Amino acid sequence: MSDTATLIDQYIAARPLGGSTDVPPPVKHICVVGGGSAGWMTALMLATTAYGPRLKVTVLESPQVGIIGVGEGSTPWLRRFFEVLGIEESEWMPACNATYKSGITFEGWSTKPGFERYFHPFVSMLDNMTMHPFVDNVHARLEGADVYAHPDRFFISATLGRQAKGPRANTNFPFDVWYGYHFDATLLGQFLAAKAVQRGVTHLQRHVTQVLLNERGDIDRLQLDDGETLAADFFVDCTGFASLLTGKALQTPFIGFGENLFNDAAVALPTPLDGPLESQTVSTALRHGWAWKIPLTQRQGNGYVYSSAHCSADEAETELRAHLGLLDADVPARHLKMRVGRMAKVWNRNCVAVGLSQGFIEPLEATALLFVQVTASMLVEALEKGDLGTSAQDQFNEAMRRRFDNTRDYIVAHYKTNSRTDTAYWRENAENMHLSESLQGVLMTWLSRKPLVAALKAGRFGGGYPTVSWYALLAGMGIFPDPNDLQPPTTHQARHNLAAVDDFIARSASNFPDHRALLADIPPGVADKALQIYTW
Repeated sequence: MSDTATLIDQYIAARPLGGSTDVPPPVKHICVVGGGSAGWMTALMLATTAYGPRLKVTVLESPQVGIIGVGEGSTPWLRRFFEVLGIEESEWMPACNATYKSGITFEGWSTKPGFERYFHPFVSMLDNMTMHPFVDNVHARLEGADVYAHPDRFFISATLGRQAKGPRANTNFPFDVWYGYHFDATLLGQFLAAKAVQRGVTHLQRHVTQVLLNERGDIDRLQLDDGETLAADFFVDCTGFASLLTGKALQTPFIGFGENLFNDAAVALPTPLDGPLESQTVSTALRHGWAWKIPLTQRQGNGYVYSSAHCSADEAETELRAHLGLLDADVPARHLKMRVGRMAKVWNRNCVAVGLSQGFIEPLEATALLFVQVTASMLVEALEKGDLGTSAQDQFNEAMRRRFDNTRDYIVAHYKTNSRTDTAYWRENAENMHLSESLQGVLMTWLSRKPLVAALKAGRFGGGYPTVSWYALLAGMGIFPDPNDLQPPTTHQARHNLAAVDDFIARSASNFPDHRALLADIPPGVADKALQIYTW
């Protein structure tokens, strides 16, 4: 494996820091309160700064507080996190029972013929060969032409996920396909903790009994259960939904998203692996929410995200068990409550909230760790610039507000465009008018049969999902004129040879190995060819 220290040194030397390593750090000691994936990911990123050993990082982890850890998925940006830190997939993935993720299949969200399921792809440079025919066909169908416009046919990641292939190609194939991961969240937290300690992070296992503020209202120190106190210059709140520092101590207001994201609870139920090991998450619409299926190397992660206003916990568990064929099985289920929304300020005084303490958008698109990664990266950048003033805090908070609200809008669009009518839950989602102006603009632009780029730019959606993700969502849900109203296409509308698209996808997919085989022999890191495709 590559020399980790050398890779980190090369990264630090190459990246624009906005300041010199000769400048004293604006803070000398940062205390991360809370462990888990969020706490340890943040600690690792803080430890890998321009200041190196001159910045003391302490993770204070309570032995009394459990970790919310189930099978989780990620966006492709988790790959960037490990690459920057010089940690090979062959090291961390086996330790976390991790598998590859090419994207997400949505099953049963739409009832429109031919659109009962669709795949949300992680788009990469290879898709430049087939993306334009897809978008052109979408607009032709919106104009009333009877052309094929379902997204699955146009993106290689949909084929890889469906055929249980891993998204890392053989060495003779010159294109890199963008991908994410599935992993055991508890094991990931443990792996990151070991790495952080190796790299100089101090780990204290103590329980916080009180957060003590100074005369200015900043956090001064933490009272611990052994009678000692812990002081630091700056604090990171990774205490989960409890939000011990940001919410309780600093009294930061919480802005809920309940008026347009109904789900606030989940029940999880693991099962043994059965059948092919697909490189995709599957989200299946049930009566009062949706069920996830996440393949790990040692088990299948399953769960049901639902609205407690529409069904009870017992009803949700029964429905999940029926969905999995486990009504008579003696397999324990785990129930979780979710607080969906965001803090009014992610950075308040001398504390930044990271992870569930800063907010949470339901796990439909697996954005939880991405928010951790983005927030920690922005904090590192602020520290390296040496600017922790009011203006820097305001810019930080505004950037996080846009990211949360833009991601919320993309998730809400799934529910708003559903065509199910079997329960009040789905009907109320489709009828919901509590939409942001930005989301209303995107949906009206689509229904007006105009390109989405201008509406997404006007809504400042550039800080969220790429344009093609919106096309995949709205086309995949079948938001088109009624099939009975479609007319034969003109020569121009039918100009794309879909047989050639099929051939290109099939021949490209033949260069990718079986998913299980790839996991059994994960190759060394590859050149990062796809990082410019996704812009967060």
